[in-house]
Amino acid sequence: MIESCTKKRMLLGITFLGGLTILALIIESHWTDSSSKLYLDNFENNSICISGEEYEILSECHPCTAFEIASESIGICVHARYKEVLKCKSGETITRSCDKVAWLEERTFWKFEGFMFALAVTSCLSIYWRENVLRQRIIKKVARQLRVSV
Repeated sequence: MIESCTKKRMLLGITFLGGLTILALIIESHWTDSSSKLYLDNFENNSICISGEEYEILSECHPCTAFEIASESIGICVHARYKEVLKCKSGETITRSCDKVAWLEERTFWKFEGFMFALAVTSCLSIYWRENVLRQRIIKKVARQLRVSV
């Protein structure tokens, strides 16, 4: 089916799909909040700094250990699986739930990109190999036909 398309139609189709992708990205960026929500709304943290009180992040958002989840020693880990430790100006240390861990998300993204790159290279090599095999078969077939006709 795709072999019957002319170069002009293929270019038009690719341009159309690219424009559609850009349009979808623009629409999505308008529909989503510009401020990324890193904290769960549906789970209330047990202890929060007094509203408006400044705090310092002692440890960034990171996954809870398997022991903390299994033992339920930290209630936040049971619900959210991720935590961060804050220190209020009053001196109180608080563990707060968070939704995403930036470095884990980035690592997952780069794993996916690496896998897709490896898949693309493998696909290109297999296509190149298949073209060579088909080319050799055609050459042998033509040579056989020439030998028979002479």
